[in-house]
Amino acid sequence: MSRKIVVTSALFYANAPIHMGHLVESIQTDIWVRFQKAIGNKCLYFCADDTHGTPVMISAKREGISPEQLIGRVHGEHLRDLKKFHIEFDNYYTTHSPENKQFSEQFYNKLNEKGSIVKREIEQAYCPSCNMFLPDRFIRGACPQCKSENQYGDSCDSCGATYQPTELINPACATCGAAPTRKTSVHYFFKLADYQQQLKDIISAGYTGKSVANKLDEWFSAGLRDWDISRDGPYFGFKIPGEENKFFYVWLDAPIGYMASCKNYCDRNGLDFNSVWNGSDYELYHFIGKDIIYFHALFWPAMLIGNGFKVAKRLFIHGFLTVNGVKMSKSKGTFIKAATYANHLDPEYLRYYYASKLTDGVDDIDLNLDDFIAKINSDLVGKLANLASRSVPMLTGKLDGKLGKLDSAGWNLLNQLIAAKEAIISDYENLNFASVIRQIAALADIANKYVEQNQPWSMIKTDAEKTRVVLTAIVNAVKILVIYLKPVLPIFAEKIEKILNIAPQSFADVDKILEEHKINEYVRLAERVEKDKVNAMLEESKPTQPVLPTEATQPAVPVVQLDEPIAAECTIEDFVKVDLRVAKVLKAEAVEGADKLLHLELDIGGVIKNVFAGISKAYKPEQLVGRLVICVANLKPRRMKFGLSEGMVCAGGPGGAEVFLLNIDSGAKPGQRIH
Repeated sequence: MSRKIVVTSALFYANAPIHMGHLVESIQTDIWVRFQKAIGNKCLYFCADDTHGTPVMISAKREGISPEQLIGRVHGEHLRDLKKFHIEFDNYYTTHSPENKQFSEQFYNKLNEKGSIVKREIEQAYCPSCNMFLPDRFIRGACPQCKSENQYGDSCDSCGATYQPTELINPACATCGAAPTRKTSVHYFFKLADYQQQLKDIISAGYTGKSVANKLDEWFSAGLRDWDISRDGPYFGFKIPGEENKFFYVWLDAPIGYMASCKNYCDRNGLDFNSVWNGSDYELYHFIGKDIIYFHALFWPAMLIGNGFKVAKRLFIHGFLTVNGVKMSKSKGTFIKAATYANHLDPEYLRYYYASKLTDGVDDIDLNLDDFIAKINSDLVGKLANLASRSVPMLTGKLDGKLGKLDSAGWNLLNQLIAAKEAIISDYENLNFASVIRQIAALADIANKYVEQNQPWSMIKTDAEKTRVVLTAIVNAVKILVIYLKPVLPIFAEKIEKILNIAPQSFADVDKILEEHKINEYVRLAERVEKDKVNAMLEESKPTQPVLPTEATQPAVPVVQLDEPIAAECTIEDFVKVDLRVAKVLKAEAVEGADKLLHLELDIGGVIKNVFAGISKAYKPEQLVGRLVICVANLKPRRMKFGLSEGMVCAGGPGGAEVFLLNIDSGAKPGQRIH
């Protein structure tokens, strides 16, 4: 009997492009969903953009657009990139939706009625420079538990601990680098500990798997703390009912976005939402990364329990992605955007490689680029595509494109392939995709061995009909292997189906053998991966900001006499009046009627300033966009003929073509003050 399944994957944040790390989960989920459909189950796949929070608000401000405009644009970019990798959602929605607002308020009101929401005054970080309370992710410091440096204000990537931002050691504003002060405000808290026993019960029933359950036991032993579900304005999100300047914390409405996406789909397709999302005949599964276990294993199910909704049957949790054995790096070009990869390489190759690495565990997976090249060229091109290229052209070119009848040797080959069906189904079901790929590669070896033993290219010279029998077995072997591989490589499979002149295949078609059947002309299925294409992808992924030479590689500079005397001595008090900041050039353009001036638009950590700089003889506008410069940020604005200049960029040199902007190391961030 077929099953009904609802699947979600974690939401993409709406202020950044999708990268290779994100694609691990998208590809894993999509493969599992396609597999479920291929064995006859009804499976609905929902996701959305996670659109709320301060980062979206600040990113929009930097661009001079509204948050709604930003998330609308990014939504289109995300859909475009995901489509390139053949991620097939039933609905890809947004958390900034009427459905999500309704559900968020419903969840809050119900929990409040039950006494699970409490208010209390808290002391929190406040940036006097930015004039705002700092969200957890806009504070950096050392973890209060393990002392790891450069951790977020709410959780530690190193040890997994969660804490209050005020507990960080040596905290700093992530936007401007200033040390935050402390300021009080009334916040709303969800009493998570009220649901501790129910959470223990669902975890004991297998909600997270054993290895993760052991980690959760540590958190239970330490005691579950109340969860702050509110944020002070300015903030982009949903207002808390009855409040004017307090908003739901993004992690309250983000997982509710799964439900909103499902509701939107049901309303558009004439389905009853409660029957689909909350019905007993639908199984619910969440795919997430191990960095958000705490939210999905504790907060989210507790909210569901408190509102009378069912909890997912299982959390499927994956590890992080490394590239060439280390964390993704922008300087090395291994922090690769999805769009950049697709510019250079076939997205299905990445699906295949990730599948070859993915298991049901939470261990990190490594994208080793040399191994990637070898695996695609050996397995996909050398084994699978090669089987089709060694059989179909011969059939269509010399034997009228018609299959014959199988002999006993052919049946023996195909029966070996058919016998693997149940093991492959079991591995797909249990997320052991790496085992699936190994089995398919081993079966392809058996089929290629059959080709070598029969050598149809020689046989055709003396016995055409015997060759037809051999090629019939090979073509059917291709058909079976491609059915097994179809959840991983849907486009590759579609090409084979067209070549073989057959309807879209499923696992029910594995033992349906083609005999005396007319096939179509061969089309090329896969190209070898060349090292230069991988290198080009890495080069495109490197930052445009030039890396400064080290002292050892810095060329010798001739001594130049001072062309102007050193200014009169000043005190430290005089110096600190000048507010020097790191700035990023967002826009640069020539000024009509002024041959020396360029008009620059600078991002100084969320503050946008217009500056007119006399550097056009030394720099072209296109050389400056994206570059980090040093700006006098507190210079009194000056009305010029061409507009208002709100600052000054720092440079050396006598002028004219000999103007040299001050560089700063690429690790610096816009808005950081120069001390």
